[in-house]
Amino acid sequence: MADPDRDIRADAAAAAFVEACRAELQALKPGNVHIFAAGHAMTVEDFLASANAAAPALCHPGQSVGERILAGEAATRRAVGCNTNLGILLLAAPLVHAAIEGPAAAAGDGLRRQLARVLDRLTVADAEAAFAAIRLAAPAGLGRAARHDVHEPASVTLRVAMAEAAAHDRIARQYAEDYADVFELGVATAFGLRAIGADPEAITEAIYLKFLSAFPDSHISRKFGTAVAEQVCREAAAVASAFQPLAPAAERRPALAKFDRALKARGLNPGTSADLTVAGLLAARLAHTLGRPIVSSAERGVTIKQSEF
Repeated sequence: MADPDRDIRADAAAAAFVEACRAELQALKPGNVHIFAAGHAMTVEDFLASANAAAPALCHPGQSVGERILAGEAATRRAVGCNTNLGILLLAAPLVHAAIEGPAAAAGDGLRRQLARVLDRLTVADAEAAFAAIRLAAPAGLGRAARHDVHEPASVTLRVAMAEAAAHDRIARQYAEDYADVFELGVATAFGLRAIGADPEAITEAIYLKFLSAFPDSHISRKFGTAVAEQVCREAAAVASAFQPLAPAAERRPALAKFDRALKARGLNPGTSADLTVAGLLAARLAHTLGRPIVSSAERGVTIKQSEF
């Protein structure tokens, strides 16, 4: 049966995607690009242009998850000519698909259950399109894999291919584990801090620090090795332990700025932590904008009440 509201949901998802990308740039995320300091030969304007270009392609109704990833990456390349958001698109596509294409009969289910259905139904064609997007983006540190290499034709579903890479790639791990990190670290932090009155930038900074201190950043690991990524994780944990999300910006940001300068001086960009931050913000916004709770009573995991975000 046709869903007359699908176009409305697609427009809402596109707006939520741009809002999440913009919110991530407005926070001081140590080592990453933000409005307080550029870095790694990229600017805030590059990322804003990428978000605006990718949103309509990513959120067009009727596409598969793989088609969303590839369309978003192609639009990004046309807009900025470099890889600014491949990780974001890989994380966002299943969330957007769950929000736009979720069956009307399941509309009362939480976003997390809808997402699990989407991940279970991924196909070999989704993998082929995602592989093409990865080749187009040519991310730094991309090597060759013994199995399910993105330079070869896909032979398994996108979820199986991602599960193969989950041990060393935190974005791939989300596909294998129903976005456990995104919901249990990102979304839980977002709603918890929103409930006690933290400002939006502090919420984003807290989410970013949560990811950066919870596990070694995959992007740093690929470029500089596991030992460097683990050291950054330890440094982030020290910063996170002192971070006060309810403090005024003038009080909480000096430590973030100092850590930001130290990471950029070493050429270290925790890009995966930034991508996961966008995904957490996006999941919260999709649930609110589309009127779906994050979780339902039947779902496992975090129990978060839906509220303004």
